[in-house]
Amino acid sequence: MNFDHKEEILNRLNHWGGENLAKNLDIIFTDVSENSLTATMPVTPKVHQPYGILHGGANCVLAETLGSCLSVLHVDTNVVVPVGTNINSNHLRSKKDGIVTGTARFIRKGNTMHVSEIEIRDEKGHLINHTTMTNNIIPRPQ
Repeated sequence: MNFDHKEEILNRLNHWGGENLAKNLDIIFTDVSENSLTATMPVTPKVHQPYGILHGGANCVLAETLGSCLSVLHVDTNVVVPVGTNINSNHLRSKKDGIVTGTARFIRKGNTMHVSEIEIRDEKGHLINHTTMTNNIIPRPQ
């Protein structure tokens, strides 16, 4: 993939597919490079748990969305597809409102497996969540 056309890639990711979980949580891809992918998610009651703070599952959705899409950008999806097989998420700090920003980077980018590290931070740069994710790269289902 040619990462010189950042806006085109971000536009494609932000409009990919129909109704889906990332869109329901208002996740927006904001930056892409050869080795990273970044997105934001607003922290509103829509993503709160009953105590009025960001639900850990919403962190996982943002992290997995980033890790999966980072892999998608690095494979030929006409031939193979990445499928998530493991996610390990540590919720390090609570958040009641505002915006969180997640950035995914590869730890390992092989032919059959990608491992990503995703950091989710608040507006002040505080680390809210640290996630590692594994995608197996499998033949595209027919």
